[in-house]
Amino acid sequence: MLKRLIMVDRSIRRFDNARTVGKDTLMSLINLTRFCASGRNLQPLKYRIVCESDECAKVFPLLKWAGYLSDWDGPVKDERPTAYLVQCLDTRMTENQMCDDGLQLQALTLGARALGIGGCIIKSFNEIGIKKGLGLEDYYKPLYILALGYPVEKVVLEDMSVVDNDIKYYRTPDGVHHVPKRPLSELVID
Repeated sequence: MLKRLIMVDRSIRRFDNARTVGKDTLMSLINLTRFCASGRNLQPLKYRIVCESDECAKVFPLLKWAGYLSDWDGPVKDERPTAYLVQCLDTRMTENQMCDDGLQLQALTLGARALGIGGCIIKSFNEIGIKKGLGLEDYYKPLYILALGYPVEKVVLEDMSVVDNDIKYYRTPDGVHHVPKRPLSELVID
């Protein structure tokens, strides 16, 4: 069951804009992060919920989407995320989140997929614009933005070709998003 959940926990970049993700659902996802391991058990990460359409409209243009798809500017209006979680480091507590960010992002995306919600973890964004647009205090440092919504795209995992060793994801003309993965034999050191 865990393997299947991890396999469907892909970066989703096109969403059903007619189906929203509400604040209660987002709160339940954030609640999962409380149970994650935390370096020094400090728990310095906080989340800014964005689920109102006016705020979503402020966040979207501040994001960069899918670096390998250089001819794509991101989801069209009807396929944009309906919610975001802005993961922030509370610098009043520490300047180093250790590995907490990744642990919590995985918990959030797995929790979302279990509910049929897809997500895309975004590191490339306009930090100043996010802080200003969402009214974040100076001591909150945005680390990642998790875009969320109900998927309208199909993502297929495939074994990476050992011939060309290409890791770049791509889309076929039918809109299917393909993600090459290294074989197990490349992950184990002999």
